[in-house]
Amino acid sequence: MTVEVGSLDEIPVGEGRTFAVDGRQVAIFRLRDDSVRALDAVCPHRGGPLADGLTDDCVVVCPLHGYAYDLTTGAETSGTDLAVRSYPVRVSNGAIHVTL
Repeated sequence: MTVEVGSLDEIPVGEGRTFAVDGRQVAIFRLRDDSVRALDAVCPHRGGPLADGLTDDCVVVCPLHGYAYDLTTGAETSGTDLAVRSYPVRVSNGAIHVTL
């Protein structure tokens, strides 16, 4: 199921925003190259808000305890068994579409 969640203009370049999508919290990140990524919005370690984390081209860092998640796969990058779900996401005519 693909759902339109909002406008790309709602997310500043280099930041993330959380959207409610079919009963889930999904963090959408707009990277510096203007591409987008989507992950579960809550860190499984202690519930940190991933959309508020720092991003680079590859990872988002949870603002609470520093766990880093790959923006493509959702895997935690230091080798722990923590992970978040990643979602296919695309932009069409300025609208963000996430596939659950």
